[in-house]
Amino acid sequence: MDTGPVLAWFVPAVTTLFITAFTLYIVRVVKGPTVPDIVLAIDCLSYDLAVFIALLSLYYGTPFLIIGALLLSLWAYVFDVFVSKYLLKKELGGG
Repeated sequence: MDTGPVLAWFVPAVTTLFITAFTLYIVRVVKGPTVPDIVLAIDCLSYDLAVFIALLSLYYGTPFLIIGALLLSLWAYVFDVFVSKYLLKKELGGG
């Protein structure tokens, strides 16, 4: 099945939604009243950006962008682990 025609109208339509979501996430990162709010906004921003990069990879037909999307997702996961460890123990680093 050829996905070209579907992606030709789907990607531009979804791009506007992603830009709106990115803008709202950035506002929450800047104005977030608590640390968990800011962390959640950064998580949402990271995962949405990873999905958007994967969608662009399908649109342009290149597998190289998937590597960046995977690395961004892993970075967001590691960020969550470090923030949760900090919030529990109030210290950074190993151990």
